[in-house]
Amino acid sequence: MSADAAAAPSPAAPKPPPPKLNPVRVPIVEEGVESRTTDFREVLHAYSKEDSILEAKRCIQCRRPWCVEACPITQDAREYIRLVATGDFDGAAKVTLDENPLATSLCKVCYHYCEDACVVKKKGVPIAIRHLKRASLEYGKSDLAYVPSKPKNQRVAVVGAGPAGMMAAWELGVRGYSVTVFEEEERYGGLMQTIPAYRMTDADVETDRARYRDLDVTFVKGTKVGHDFPVNQLMEKDGYQAVFISIGTSTHRTLGVPGEDLPGVVPALKFLKTLNRGIDVPIGHEIVVVGGGDVAMDSVRSALRKAHGGHVTLAYRRSRQEMPADPEEVHGAEQEGIRFVFQKAPLRIVGTDHVEGIVVQSIELGPPDAGGRRSPVPVPGSEETIPCDTVIVAVGQKADLEGFGPQLDLKLSSQGWPEGKLKGFETAVPGIFAAGGRSVVYAMGTATEAADAIDLYLSAKRGEATGPRPDPFGGPETFVKPAGYTAAIRV
Repeated sequence: MSADAAAAPSPAAPKPPPPKLNPVRVPIVEEGVESRTTDFREVLHAYSKEDSILEAKRCIQCRRPWCVEACPITQDAREYIRLVATGDFDGAAKVTLDENPLATSLCKVCYHYCEDACVVKKKGVPIAIRHLKRASLEYGKSDLAYVPSKPKNQRVAVVGAGPAGMMAAWELGVRGYSVTVFEEEERYGGLMQTIPAYRMTDADVETDRARYRDLDVTFVKGTKVGHDFPVNQLMEKDGYQAVFISIGTSTHRTLGVPGEDLPGVVPALKFLKTLNRGIDVPIGHEIVVVGGGDVAMDSVRSALRKAHGGHVTLAYRRSRQEMPADPEEVHGAEQEGIRFVFQKAPLRIVGTDHVEGIVVQSIELGPPDAGGRRSPVPVPGSEETIPCDTVIVAVGQKADLEGFGPQLDLKLSSQGWPEGKLKGFETAVPGIFAAGGRSVVYAMGTATEAADAIDLYLSAKRGEATGPRPDPFGGPETFVKPAGYTAAIRV
């Protein structure tokens, strides 16, 4: 062999072909319509191990993880999907829980923004990311305990044990802070308490909360901050160095129409919470739910199960395309035979000593309002009465701000939860922060941002630099964004 030949570079190894995109999702088993509407049994079932591996292998492992960038808590879905595809369920469970302390709940009720961003969606059905999260927890070792880092010897109060409060408590607990979570209800989860059992249960919330067992996080039930004592007492008298307010929107909005005080008119939040506690809620057989959001969707499907052969109608003042409810839940309601009446607004509820009907008026959709939604315009002379014996009101919620005075200068979001106006959701009172979100995972995302700001605030008080979240399982690593991640694409 000549010297020139010996020095010639060997040909580069051929690049492996890109994975072939499979547009067809492995079917998710659903309980049959006839059987599931007789009680509150689970509707969507978990994948089998074999099916979850098949579904995970559809993921093409994008160099830029679009699914991660769409996630409000930066959940590394790409990585746990990769591990599921190899059959490493233990590894997938740990990756999931590394960033998501409410994973058992979210794998059943998350809006899966990640799936909306999935590249596979361009050619077919996106990867069933939420269901693969569930598979990782059900088949992997998920009964893990979070480990706190070195104690900071500083106390933080969290007001509200909903998803934002529980996320903030976790973020701060793994950093070594002593956290007390005050919750007015006798159960934890905030508005997750209103989610029907056919989607998730209180047991799922408790499974998540059990992983906090080794953190310095104390949960106090039956205490309503603002009512039992003012929020400023926590810092001024009780020795907390920071406070995070995550009270959400626990109070229902009313229709503001005549007849709303008649027996048979039921606030949706009360209806759902009472059912979830196993307490009977008397309702009739001809039910109208007013609203178009997720609470309305949970209400119509729950009312159908409770009515035992009754008829349920949903009346919404806008079009189907403008319904804010999760399309998956809308589809489920349609399958179950819920009647939808669109572009109908309530005018009054009629009856003598009980509801006998609801009078609605047709609505035309005019020009877009400030938020970009088309404005509802009543049509004169279009009144009609929908006969019914029960009206469930699900037209939105608002925060109960009793005891949270003007000194905080809170901002109310478009959907009603209070936020601090300053960076990191800090309020006008130094050391008090407030945030929430329009869904479970969005609330968790804002809580993460607030917890980072609280850590920065308290680190400055100690005269120390802050850093990334430590490994919540006690390893030497700190939190880093997944490889290829650029910036969040959520809005």
